[in-house]
Amino acid sequence: MRQWLSQRAETSPTACALIDAETGDEYTFSALDQAVEQLAGRLSKFGVSQSDRVGIILSPQIESALTFYAAARIGATAVPLGHRLTATEIETRLTRVTVQTIVCEHCTERTVFEATAAVDDDISVISVDNSTIDSVDSVETVTSAEVNTVAWNPQRTQLVLFTSGTTGSPKAVKLTAGNILWSAVSSAFRLGIDPNERWLVTLPLHHMGGIAPILRGPLYGMTVVLRGEFDTEQAVTDLHEHSITAVSLVPTMLRRMLNANNTSSFPERLQTVLLGGAPASTTLINRCQGESIPVYPTYGLTETASQVATARPQTAFDNPQMVGTPLLWTDVTIVDESGNPQSAGNPGEIVVEGPTVTPGYASPESMVKGEYGFHTGDIGVLDTDGRLTVINRLDDRIVTGGENVDPGEVATVLESHPDVASAAVVGISDTEWGERVVAAVTPMTGESINKDALRSHARNHLTGFKIPKMIRVTDTLSRTVSGTIDRDAIRELFITDTDGTSEDR
Repeated sequence: MRQWLSQRAETSPTACALIDAETGDEYTFSALDQAVEQLAGRLSKFGVSQSDRVGIILSPQIESALTFYAAARIGATAVPLGHRLTATEIETRLTRVTVQTIVCEHCTERTVFEATAAVDDDISVISVDNSTIDSVDSVETVTSAEVNTVAWNPQRTQLVLFTSGTTGSPKAVKLTAGNILWSAVSSAFRLGIDPNERWLVTLPLHHMGGIAPILRGPLYGMTVVLRGEFDTEQAVTDLHEHSITAVSLVPTMLRRMLNANNTSSFPERLQTVLLGGAPASTTLINRCQGESIPVYPTYGLTETASQVATARPQTAFDNPQMVGTPLLWTDVTIVDESGNPQSAGNPGEIVVEGPTVTPGYASPESMVKGEYGFHTGDIGVLDTDGRLTVINRLDDRIVTGGENVDPGEVATVLESHPDVASAAVVGISDTEWGERVVAAVTPMTGESINKDALRSHARNHLTGFKIPKMIRVTDTLSRTVSGTIDRDAIRELFITDTDGTSEDR
């Protein structure tokens, strides 16, 4: 069975496949197919082969898309990692999932070099640019070898994506080619699709929300417009200048775009605003209704290759808290603590079954699966029409601007500072980000804690959005009878606390 891109290059060779919004460069499906073939040949020359895992640490750019496709063509598994991760964060991921090769660029090669040097595995590092490090190879230094293209196989693991777990260690989710196909088809059934679609990608390319349109492009025959980093004013301009018909956003992005100075209105040709990553407020949905913005609130997980349930605009406008009915072939069951199904109107854990559900984790964790499918750890309720409302999470993850932050990971970093005895990290409500990361810390006996120094320490180990925006020094941390952190009491510390400094993301 043939790869999607090569098949599309035959059927629609001159149709526009990809636009680099930064440079204005355009690729037809034929040109994209040729560029992928060349990169796949060069990676093969460096020893990348079928069943290998290829780490991708690139900023959101055309080269990222080419590497996804090239890995698939070789039969390797793409493992995208955030280009803003610190060396410590990369090292953590590399100790949980073995990769044979990492593809990087000039601005990430130093961090990658530091991370791989700390890992015992022999990892080949290849840059898409001319490298300044002797041990880092450059794809430009070799000619392309002939590629033995691997046939499309629904059982083959095409992606491994990292997500935050409840223990503080990132989980590595395996997604098969079949998972991705069923997700693409079921999404098309809900959203509708047109070969004339022009989909703007502004989400990070290490999240499924950013990757999905790129991988679906050849299947749908649509044009993907890739914008490297999200910028509010630029995103609004892109909607108009590139005749965008669809865009994926998190609520914070949409809110900022609606408030942008250059926004008179979103273009009438815009047909789909797929809104996920975090719950959307009733206020935001109501504003979309008032401004005739076709918003599709969605609930999804990395473990389900993106969407589980998605509400069409009228459903969202009539019921702003709902995320609609499950997608085609996806079954959602609400269960109680014993795993028994709940009747309509009664909340419980959301359990998902269907062909988009991951076969498991590449990292050591085991999936929680029961009689009715994959246990998501999220709490929700179904109404009598089968429409889902997501209430909250079973665990304590913080969702800030669509990014998951595990409190345990942040607390561990804070507690590694020599002046900190213990730390508790929680999320508090924030009108801009949905939730804001804050931390309460206790000092070592006889020591005092300098908040700026502690933030600097955290910045060396954590991505920017994980760093606490406010820090409160306290003598003790409130705990429950069982000895666990009393998170509600910790949040109370910040209700009247103004002794914190806001941090940029």
